[in-house]
Amino acid sequence: MVSIFLRRPKMRVLVTGSQGFIGKNLVVRLRELPGYEVVTFERGDALSSLVDKVRQADAVVHLAGENRPKDAADFEKGNALLTQALCDAIHTTGRKIPLILASSLQVELSNPYGQSKRAAEKAVEELAATTGNPAVIYRLPGVFGKWCKPNYNSVVATFCHNVAFELPIQINDSSTCLRLVYVDDVVSEFLLALGSVADGVRWGEVAPEYTITLGELAAQIEAFRMSRTTLVSERVGNGFLRALYATYVSYLPPSSFVYDLPRHGDERGVFVEMLKTRDSGQFSYFTAHPGVTRGGHYHHSKTEKFLVIKGSARFCFRHVVTNETCQLLTSGDHPQVVETVPGWAHDITNIGEDEMMVMLWANEIFDQNRPDTIAMKVTL
Repeated sequence: MVSIFLRRPKMRVLVTGSQGFIGKNLVVRLRELPGYEVVTFERGDALSSLVDKVRQADAVVHLAGENRPKDAADFEKGNALLTQALCDAIHTTGRKIPLILASSLQVELSNPYGQSKRAAEKAVEELAATTGNPAVIYRLPGVFGKWCKPNYNSVVATFCHNVAFELPIQINDSSTCLRLVYVDDVVSEFLLALGSVADGVRWGEVAPEYTITLGELAAQIEAFRMSRTTLVSERVGNGFLRALYATYVSYLPPSSFVYDLPRHGDERGVFVEMLKTRDSGQFSYFTAHPGVTRGGHYHHSKTEKFLVIKGSARFCFRHVVTNETCQLLTSGDHPQVVETVPGWAHDITNIGEDEMMVMLWANEIFDQNRPDTIAMKVTL
């Protein structure tokens, strides 16, 4: 019996404006995925080449356009006329080629840019109405993320760049409210649209959309910068702060990829705090020379987790009230977390012949005024 496996052909996607901010992010993502082949149309390419590239395409994502030309007449040329040429090229193929158009919320404004983007929308609508060609139009708010050009058309990019390079930022009205979407969400939405096309035009939407004032935006980006000094991380694990933090650090120059931490040392070893959080404690590490004991205290509420990553350790515990005792042995060869418990005094001794290194998590940031650390001898 002979089995024949048919490989699904790749979708060849033409991306116009492929060297722009959204274009770069989209092209990189498409090239990561096995089901796509990318054809690009960039600024400077001859308009005559567009027809040939459209003939090669199974779908088109139209990102090319003008938003800050030197001559206002270029709005019409780069937005309205280029989109019309693209629609004409699709029409001449005699095929239905799904088309995604990145438009702008500024179509609602009576400025040359908004008018030219509305003309581009009308060209796509007419193509869909005439031929049934599948099309999705997105009126995008401000888009932010990595690779966006600062001091151009994105205040997020400008603020992130300037703060990263310790340059001043200018705010005329801190109460001005911004509507924003993250570039990764834009790219994900475009990929969904490519995989679910239908005849005619529909209006797409990128979610989630975020709102923030200029003043809040500047303060948040400054807090990101300061976190290297305070060691207190912002809540960057999800949502808008996750996206904004990723954007901010993308503007750091290579010389700022590294930063120093305070180092406290004595005859026992060193202690280094790495990261603090507002509501989930802090992370640090310490070392101990052979035979050295560290700790010798208890907590009423504070809890800690210890992980020996190098060397051998003996943890000793004594109950504050009953004097019950116990000990645990652990080493870097066998990763184990040892957790301290309120009401039990504890210490840790390096019982090996080499330096011991231990990672430490505490469930709260150390407060000098309320340390919750009471000395008590633990020796069994």
